[in-house]
Amino acid sequence: MSRTAVEKAATPGIARRVAGDALLALFSAYTATLSVQMRRRIRAVVLKDGYREVFRYELGLCGLLLLSAADLRFGFLTDPGRNRLRIARRTAGGAIHAVSAAALLFAGKIAAGGRIRSEGGAPHAIVLGMALENGAPTKDLLLRLDAAAQYLQQNPEAVLILTGGNPDERGRTEAAVMRELLAARGVPEEKMLLEDKAETTIENFENTARMLDPAKPVALISSDYHMDRAVGTARTAGFTDILRFPAPSDPRSYGTNLMLELIMEINELTFKKR
Repeated sequence: MSRTAVEKAATPGIARRVAGDALLALFSAYTATLSVQMRRRIRAVVLKDGYREVFRYELGLCGLLLLSAADLRFGFLTDPGRNRLRIARRTAGGAIHAVSAAALLFAGKIAAGGRIRSEGGAPHAIVLGMALENGAPTKDLLLRLDAAAQYLQQNPEAVLILTGGNPDERGRTEAAVMRELLAARGVPEEKMLLEDKAETTIENFENTARMLDPAKPVALISSDYHMDRAVGTARTAGFTDILRFPAPSDPRSYGTNLMLELIMEINELTFKKR
């Protein structure tokens, strides 16, 4: 192949350039938004180290997505040009594209899992907590409580299990704050049980499994982006009959939370740790 032919083959086509430009713009905006929201969250929560660690992995994955989009646009990794490092570059480029595609497919699975809603009801509903920010509930936690109150209206015989420890600077746990907010909405005290010792999702379910019979049906209420991982964690803790009741979430932070769940699920699949 002549040098002119090689250079022509290495030049991305119009469709590839347009797709590359679009993905570069999309992933750049996404990375910037995620960085702003995660930095704000890290400053606001009590358990900062865990969020910092997740944030580092998120930035690494965002870097791979940007690199994949840049190669799609400019072809500097996967072009067919003659170079001693051509095979190494193409192998690295293929690996980057494969990881990026797998991450996007996995994110799609998580998003789809948040759209599955069960029919009927169960005598107990586990309402998963969420880290308080500067001692206050986030919008997503409030939306979970809206879903919990609605579930109780539709299933008046049910009892809510409010889960979440991680006390703030004033010593208030996630579960205690949830009880206060639901009580203010008129939910009777006898309709709420607290699991306020857990620091992780798996501890939420392990502790709750000691309060309930995990073989019996139980409803699960959490944010849509969290539902896929929550169901898997509940099964790990021994719950076998799980009804899904995903709560809507704040669209402004959905992308950031979806990435967080993606990193957490990858961690769980890799290290079997929830």
